[in-house]
Amino acid sequence: MTQSIVVVEDDQNIAELLGFLLRREGFEPQLLGDGRAAERYVATHAPAAAVVLDIMLPYRDGFAVAAAMRADLRWNAVPILMLTSRALPADLKQGRSLGVRHFVPKPFHPRELVSRIRGMVTAGPG
Repeated sequence: MTQSIVVVEDDQNIAELLGFLLRREGFEPQLLGDGRAAERYVATHAPAAAVVLDIMLPYRDGFAVAAAMRADLRWNAVPILMLTSRALPADLKQGRSLGVRHFVPKPFHPRELVSRIRGMVTAGPG
């Protein structure tokens, strides 16, 4: 069975690149363009194997989305990777307080990103 990866990214070019890379690796990407759509997805769908989450998103930022995931018993152990151009120490601290263990700065190297996602999925929840 194909593992679903939720990608929450408002830059359409980056989202399409991530979708291509993940499909090529055998994953089933679910591409969402804003924080509100991500929160609705979490509320209405079964948990994904992992989430790739931007911080700066329309409507609700990545921290709010991560908090919504952690508040949902079905999604609270899903691994989150924050892919962001915003990686100040305060951002990393806030992400870690929400259980985010993986941060990849933009611009990113596609092979490294896919490797990190595969590692998160292999390691399992948390």
